[in-house]
Amino acid sequence: MILEVAILNVKPGLSADFEKAFNQAEKIISSMDGYLSHQLKKCFEVADKYILLVNWETLEDHTVGFRASAAYQDWKKLLHHFYDPFPTVEHYLEVEG
Repeated sequence: MILEVAILNVKPGLSADFEKAFNQAEKIISSMDGYLSHQLKKCFEVADKYILLVNWETLEDHTVGFRASAAYQDWKKLLHHFYDPFPTVEHYLEVEG
């Protein structure tokens, strides 16, 4: 399993609109092959800042399957105009103990 972590800085004053758009966008991502689950969290200390956590079966499910899909274009139209700067996205693996 791969955890995608995205830091989302929403333009000031647009959080309510972003959250409404995300409610639509989460239907897109949750329908993708390899998608397992997601959480959107709003920062307590910094207004208009969020973190998006998405669990994928493989890295390629996100980087190729989702990002190269027609559905990703709909995701972009719904969400990308809210961000400044553009999100930082990283991928994490489970640490085996």
